[in-house]
Amino acid sequence: MSVRTTEEDPARAQRFRDAALPHLDAVYTFARYLLRDPSDADDAVQECYLRALRHFDTLRSDDVKPWLFAILRNVCRVEFGRRSRVQLYDVNAEPEKAEGAIPMWNETQDTPETEVLRKLDAQTIQQLVAALPDVFREVIVLRELEDLSYREIAEIVSTPVGTVMSRLARARALLREAWLKTEYNEEPAGRQGKRAGELQERGT
Repeated sequence: MSVRTTEEDPARAQRFRDAALPHLDAVYTFARYLLRDPSDADDAVQECYLRALRHFDTLRSDDVKPWLFAILRNVCRVEFGRRSRVQLYDVNAEPEKAEGAIPMWNETQDTPETEVLRKLDAQTIQQLVAALPDVFREVIVLRELEDLSYREIAEIVSTPVGTVMSRLARARALLREAWLKTEYNEEPAGRQGKRAGELQERGT
């Protein structure tokens, strides 16, 4: 996709393009995950970059990417939150934490699950992530796909670092559960009984 920028100062506009356009694909990916609609994502990214250009002089860091993500997130919440098909969340509502949840990507030791997860194709991972509730989807995208730090994510979503870590743990647990259900549903009927017993044993 392309982003049009208009600015009376050509030099300033060029500095903005040099700093911001390299992150256009990442911003669009984040918008797709937040809004789940390509057309809405295009509109949100366009508005994000227009706002970013307008306020470019207020940027006090060389790290443009988290700044763009924060602007995009605000655009999605304010401009698209009114639309019925976009269910954005209450940032103060923390869901129940998963006890003993096993992270999907960042386990300290390999398990059979992580070995299989690493072999999953990008489309499967994308579908699993897209199905997450918004509050978990955004942090998992920022951490695992965009490789941002906990601090950067906390600044983007305006929550403490501890809350970010809690949401990430829950997001990874939900992803793992979704993968296990997907694997179980795709197995032949004769193996599902055995698989169900194995899953039950893991939960004990």
